[in-house]
Amino acid sequence: MDVSLGSYSSTAATLAVAPPTGESSRVEGAPTKSIGCSSSRDPIMDSSIMILDDEPYNVMVVRKYLRDVGYSNLLECTDSSDALKIIAQKKPSLLLLDIMMPMVSGLDILRALRMDEHSRRFPVLVLTASTDAATKREALDLGAADFLPKPVDPNDLIPRVRNALTTKIYEERLANYAEKLEQDVCKRTAELAASREEVIHCLARAAEYRDDMTGHHVVRVGRYAGIIARGLGFNAADSQKLELAAQLHDVGKIGIPDAILNSPGKLDAEQFAVVQKHCSFGKNILTPLSEQESRTLRSHAQLGASLLQISSSPILVLAARIAQTHHEWWNGSGYPLGLAGEDIPLVGRITAVADVFDALSTRRPYKAAIPREKCFAIMAEERGTHFDPRVLDAFFARSEEVIQVQIECMDCE
Repeated sequence: MDVSLGSYSSTAATLAVAPPTGESSRVEGAPTKSIGCSSSRDPIMDSSIMILDDEPYNVMVVRKYLRDVGYSNLLECTDSSDALKIIAQKKPSLLLLDIMMPMVSGLDILRALRMDEHSRRFPVLVLTASTDAATKREALDLGAADFLPKPVDPNDLIPRVRNALTTKIYEERLANYAEKLEQDVCKRTAELAASREEVIHCLARAAEYRDDMTGHHVVRVGRYAGIIARGLGFNAADSQKLELAAQLHDVGKIGIPDAILNSPGKLDAEQFAVVQKHCSFGKNILTPLSEQESRTLRSHAQLGASLLQISSSPILVLAARIAQTHHEWWNGSGYPLGLAGEDIPLVGRITAVADVFDALSTRRPYKAAIPREKCFAIMAEERGTHFDPRVLDAFFARSEEVIQVQIECMDCE
């Protein structure tokens, strides 16, 4: 029989059947028998229990046993065809289930419960007069927690009900704890990621403030690099990493004298040779220390240990590659290594486009800002010489995003 939680229409279900004469609906403050419960606020005693049996007398007997020891949150059903609808609506904590019932058997109900994701771990105690081993095996395979023979003995019923509810409450608390732990881990991971990004921003700005007091250049270059990366098919995570790493492209400027960086005129050959060294300076700053240097630093201060771990960061490794190669040219005439074509790492080729566009389009001590369209025209002329054609095309294809970044990160005069 194909049974599902949503396939039953309401029929003659009996809910909250009135107790027999002389039986109270709730035993206020009554001591429990054999279970050690002293308060109705006990989560176990307050748990909702559903009794499902096609014989009303059997339901009444089980109900009385449970109420005698303090359970009062009871659901009762004598029509198995309506049981799954009640379970879905009322969500009891435990089901006491008869196996041999007309229309829909206890095994059909077990099977439907286990097929539904929300009720798969719902605890079920089977009440049965059957001694058939195959039936018991099938019920166990379908997830029944335990068996209680009929007629039901309260000395069996009460402790097994309590054990099943105790296990369920423990599992729920464990699941809640695991969920909270996962949330805490996610929160801490996000905090660490934010801290890492802030450190990268600070390091990038520290270098850029040498000749750009706004520090916006590094932010814009990073944003442009991310735009190009997405245009080339990078996924969101890799685009974000590149956007961060590209902000460190000029970190080697820390090693360039102020007199050269801030020179208002054209640099002579000797000065330009010094400027070219910022690529190797940047790589050295971002590259992990050698084993000997590492041992020296560790012996000097324990704090060095935490600093050294940063050097193995994937983002800083990526940044080191960018710092060294973002002035290489597609035709091999760039510096410092003279790499050409696809020998230049893709991240270096991407950052080259982003860096040149920002250098052209913003004011510097030695030049005025160039209008955007003229910048595009100048860069288009260097397609295939300075720039990787595919990378440049991806940049132009997303010019609207580029313009938006220019507006958002505009320098204040």
